[in-house]
Amino acid sequence: MENCLFCKIVRGEIPCNRVYEDAEVLAFHDIHPAAPIHFMLIPKLHIASLTKVEDQHHDLLGKMMLLVPRLAQEQGCTDGFRTVINTGRVGGQEVYHLHIHIIGGMERLPVMIHHQR
Repeated sequence: MENCLFCKIVRGEIPCNRVYEDAEVLAFHDIHPAAPIHFMLIPKLHIASLTKVEDQHHDLLGKMMLLVPRLAQEQGCTDGFRTVINTGRVGGQEVYHLHIHIIGGMERLPVMIHHQR
């Protein structure tokens, strides 16, 4: 997509602090980190959100999920990390290009969602 922020990063139009890159995916540090370690893994192919994933993306998504623990470990998440995929408006998605947040580097991450009664 021409105006997609992450597509612009993939094309090199906007700089990023790269963690990993190959022909299909790119990982880079979040510019507004929620923890000492906070980076994102995105497909280079524009997929707007998790709701837009199709059967043809099976191998790509599998590759991404296999990369997450390796990259997290390499970045210093030696005792765990959190993965987050915000999906859609209600899910808090701000950039409509599928991305996985990998967050860690703290003694213990805060609770994400408090139970409603």
